[in-house]
Amino acid sequence: MRAAILYGKEDVRVEDVPEGELQSGEVRISIEAALTCGTDLKVFKRGHHAKMIVPPAVFGHELAGVISEVAPGVSNWKVGDRVVVANSAPCGECPYCRNEQENLCDDLLFLNGAYAESVVIPAQLVAKNLLRLEPTTAFRDAALTEPLACVVQGVEECQLRTGRRVLVIGSGPIGLMFVSLARHLGCSVVIAGRGESRLRTAWRVGAERVVDVGGDVDLVAAIQAGAHSPFDVVIEAVGKRETWEAAVALVRKGGVVNFFGGCSPGATVSLDTGRVHYSSLTLLASFHHTPRTIRRALELIESGIVKADDFVDSECSLSKLPELFKSMAAGNRAVKSLIQVRE
Repeated sequence: MRAAILYGKEDVRVEDVPEGELQSGEVRISIEAALTCGTDLKVFKRGHHAKMIVPPAVFGHELAGVISEVAPGVSNWKVGDRVVVANSAPCGECPYCRNEQENLCDDLLFLNGAYAESVVIPAQLVAKNLLRLEPTTAFRDAALTEPLACVVQGVEECQLRTGRRVLVIGSGPIGLMFVSLARHLGCSVVIAGRGESRLRTAWRVGAERVVDVGGDVDLVAAIQAGAHSPFDVVIEAVGKRETWEAAVALVRKGGVVNFFGGCSPGATVSLDTGRVHYSSLTLLASFHHTPRTIRRALELIESGIVKADDFVDSECSLSKLPELFKSMAAGNRAVKSLIQVRE
């Protein structure tokens, strides 16, 4: 089969690789839709991810498709089932899993290989995070399940509800999904970001105000210029030191800041401890997803609340994937690209 292989920093190659035999409890999925992801871009630029992938390895993690082979030991699944699978599964045994914090599992098993014609799903994922699709659910919609589940995790931890004034910093796919879900919950949402197509998407998914912070712009000043009052919740969805610090400066007294965007390893930030303490701020950082939020995300997709048409704005063949990631690394502002794995 054809698959994208990550070899190291900014080195992805599309090659012919053997499919391999299934082990007990595994299934093989013929991939029908694979989507690009900001995390994959970070991995491409760094050449690895300590938790998710060590090269050389098959690449990509947002996918949906059809089961094409079932190994012994698998029940409740058959060839032809339309499915979506998460990019990880918890062990279910460690203290974090027993405390319903499966996103922090000590033995979290990650899956890569979305940019390929097929992928083998390990038994742990088959048991915990393989979901059946409704007959009418489009594969490109279903492939949004994993990133949306991460956003669901963040929304729930922020306790968003009707009437909240929310600021989202970052107009990438994750930031735009936060806008969509916050508006669905009845929040008033402002987004600060860059990229013409991404900012147009922000309006479309429900932002009440869009702040373009491209170029040499003072982020805090630009947002405050049109703000009628401080924000109840600020969600940082960029992953940079300066935007983490800006988030704390922009939230109201007693408000909530979610440091959702992961910074580079070893990065540090400076916070005004007086502001944090005397303004009684709640600072949190949402990471990854759980089996429950994976299922909630699919519910939101299959009910039509979140759909690929709002986020997938380009397509690319598998053979052109290396060039696509080079353009993304150079500043391509596409929201998400659908990868055509069969040519």
